[in-house]
Amino acid sequence: MTSLDKPTEDTQDTEADDARAVTEAALFEAFGGVRGMVETVLPGLLFVTIFTLNNDLHMSAIAALAVSLVLVVVRLAMKDTVKHAFSGVFGVAFGVVFAMMTDNAKNFYLPGMLYTLGLALAYIVTSLAGVPLIGLILGPVFKENLSWRTRNPGRKKAYTKASYAWGFILLAKSAILFPLYWWADTEQLGWVLVTLKIPPFLLAVWLTWVFLAKAPAPIDVFAEMEAAEQAEKEREERAKAEREARGEDALDPAPGGRHRKG
Repeated sequence: MTSLDKPTEDTQDTEADDARAVTEAALFEAFGGVRGMVETVLPGLLFVTIFTLNNDLHMSAIAALAVSLVLVVVRLAMKDTVKHAFSGVFGVAFGVVFAMMTDNAKNFYLPGMLYTLGLALAYIVTSLAGVPLIGLILGPVFKENLSWRTRNPGRKKAYTKASYAWGFILLAKSAILFPLYWWADTEQLGWVLVTLKIPPFLLAVWLTWVFLAKAPAPIDVFAEMEAAEQAEKEREERAKAEREARGEDALDPAPGGRHRKG
C-alpha cells in the first residue's frame, strides 16, 4: 500500500460510516425509534393486563384509549412529531369501538391484526409491481423522493428486498395471530400479540438497515432542485448585467461611436 492509497481508503471508510449513520437516523425517524415502539406496545399491554386481572372489557378499553391520548398530549406538550402517537390513538379507538359493539374483548385486537395483514400484502404487492412500499416511505426521509425508481437501480433493488422482508415477516406474524384469534382466549391472544409487537418490527428494521447500508447513496433531489434554482438565478443575473452593459455602451457618446455627431 502506498502513501497515496491510505487516505483514499480512510475517506471511503468515513463515507461508508456516514452513510450507515444517515441510514440509522432515517430509519429511527421513519419508524418512531424507541418512543414509537413504547407508544405501540403500551395501550395493548395495558388492555390485556387489566383484562387478565378483572375480565372487565369497559375498564380495559377505557384505560387503553386513555393512555393513547396521554401519549399524544405528551408529544404535543413537547412540540414533537405526533404521527406515531396519533396512529396509535386511531388504532386503539377502532379496537375499542369494535370490541364494545360486539361485546367481545377479543375483537379489540382484530382491527390491528387486519391492518398488519393488509400491510404485509401491500409490501409484497408493491414489490412485485416494481414500486416497493418501503421506498415510498423512506424516499422523502432520505430526500430522494422517487429518484431511486429510474436513476438509482441499486437503491431500488435494496428497497425491493426490504419490502419483501417486511411483507413476509408481517405475513408470518399474521399466520400466528389469526389461528389464535379463533382458538385461544382473550388473555392468551393478548399476551402473544404484545410479545410479537417488537421482535418482528426490530427484525424488519434491521434487515432494512442491512440492505440500505450496502446500497448506493440516495440522490438528494432537493439539493439538485436548489442547485438548479441557484444556477438559473445566476444566469438571469448575468443576462441582466449583460443587457445593462450593452445598453450603457449604446448610449455612451464615445469617439468614433455612431452617436457622435460629425
